[in-house]
Amino acid sequence: MPKKPQVQAVLFDLDGTLADTAPDMADALNILLSKHNMPPVDYELARKHTSRGSAALIQLGFEELSNDIHREELRKEYLQTYANNLCIKTELFSGVIELLETLDEKGISWGVVTNKPGFLTEPLLKKLGITERTECVVSGDSLVNRKPHPDPLHHAAKLLNVNEINTIYVGDDPRDIQAGQAASMHTAIAAYGYIPDNQDIDSWGADLIIQQPLEIKEWLFTCS
Repeated sequence: MPKKPQVQAVLFDLDGTLADTAPDMADALNILLSKHNMPPVDYELARKHTSRGSAALIQLGFEELSNDIHREELRKEYLQTYANNLCIKTELFSGVIELLETLDEKGISWGVVTNKPGFLTEPLLKKLGITERTECVVSGDSLVNRKPHPDPLHHAAKLLNVNEINTIYVGDDPRDIQAGQAASMHTAIAAYGYIPDNQDIDSWGADLIIQQPLEIKEWLFTCS
């Protein structure tokens, strides 16, 4: 592993990084497809598209659709379907609770920066039992710009009162790494997340690639 930075805060993407939301997001897509008399999408295929959000899932399920207005209507319908089935199968990834407890014990601030809209992010974090512990939450509609723009990460650093260069952002999508780098943060790829098979994560230029959440703990507290 590379030499650790002087870290004051750790920021996390949500889908595919903190929480395994793919089962519920894929189920919501298939509920919508069934409603429109369309065949279901294979779960493993849908899982690979989860971090790209609702637009990518609609494109996956309704790939023959060319009407942008209809696609946006379906996206809104999908979001409501997902909201109605928000945390049935979703769980925090293994090791996340231990990692967050360690960050708390060591006095390192942490928060969530996601492109998920706030009306989904906030109740999901509450259902997962980490709302009261999270020091900041920046959703996809918290600001005008969202990832890969660095504004959400700058905003999170301001909320935590930390310097960006002393912050690490963890995510499983190229936009996460692009946003982190543009915000002058250290970056880590959650390789256990929702990464399509054709992605070469080594080319993203992150400071660290982790295979499970607790590797962040190992990097911060056991490396010299």
